[in-house]
Amino acid sequence: MKLLFILDPLDSLKSYKDTSIAIMREAAARGHALYVCEQHDVFLRNEIVKVSTNEFHFSGGETWYQLGKTVEFLPKDFDAILMRKDPPFDNEYLYSTYLLELAANQGTRVINNPASIRSWNEKLSVAKFPQFSPEFLVTSSNDLIREFLNEHKDIIVKPLDGMGGSGIFRLTESDPNIGVILETSTQLGAQTVMAQRYLPEIKLGDKRIIVINGEPLPYALARIPKAGETRGNLAAGATGVAQLLSTRDLEIAKTVGKTLKQEGLFLVGLDIIGEYLTEINVTSPTGMVEIAAQTPCKPAQIFMDALEGSAN
Repeated sequence: MKLLFILDPLDSLKSYKDTSIAIMREAAARGHALYVCEQHDVFLRNEIVKVSTNEFHFSGGETWYQLGKTVEFLPKDFDAILMRKDPPFDNEYLYSTYLLELAANQGTRVINNPASIRSWNEKLSVAKFPQFSPEFLVTSSNDLIREFLNEHKDIIVKPLDGMGGSGIFRLTESDPNIGVILETSTQLGAQTVMAQRYLPEIKLGDKRIIVINGEPLPYALARIPKAGETRGNLAAGATGVAQLLSTRDLEIAKTVGKTLKQEGLFLVGLDIIGEYLTEINVTSPTGMVEIAAQTPCKPAQIFMDALEGSAN
């Protein structure tokens, strides 16, 4: 197959732990042709989508990769385009989904489905599965968040477009900084945020479950917060510990996975704390390398098996 990966700048990626690179290594080992570009390399000339790319090869030298000359292609020249640009989901990311949706309409297979990426906000999408989600509130009103805090006593407030634990606050009724935290989070009532009931099970880890073409991997990566932290994000210093899925994890992942597959969301990361689904990550989910290092499971192999199988 001929595969195009839309990535962040290569020099910004940690090649030893990046999930996109792990998938690319597995694809290269199988003899597939790899190409890379950044989101701004996808463009529209009149009604036709084009993409400016470089052929990619892994290298054992001082740099871990080599690039060929820049070549312009039609997106449909590739067997699949994998959108692996990290959030934030800003206007530039939004425009990329529009261009990639046009490319899909012109015969290109795009993973994940760009229209679904656009419509599945990673925080708000838990509302599609209320049977699995903790109590939550989405608003820009500080007064409503205060009412929610008074009801639940202990809550988490987070932006709808954040990643890696950025902008997340834990609030209790006795916190002396409630006012300034809410003013900052909502930008004085101008920005919509999500408040969720605090789940004390976070101390046991924020479990990342990887779902590939509707099926969950058998292991989750439990991201255990460091001392004094409430955020279970590796970027915030959490420790990743792989563990088998529980019965509840499987119930959530299997149920959600059916809908994800229908929506063309091929690679997704579910976040589960205790018994509850807290986020659905559809942009650039990670965790494959950590799971592969700690268990017999090989996520990149499973991903490529699924990609090759679904292409037939």
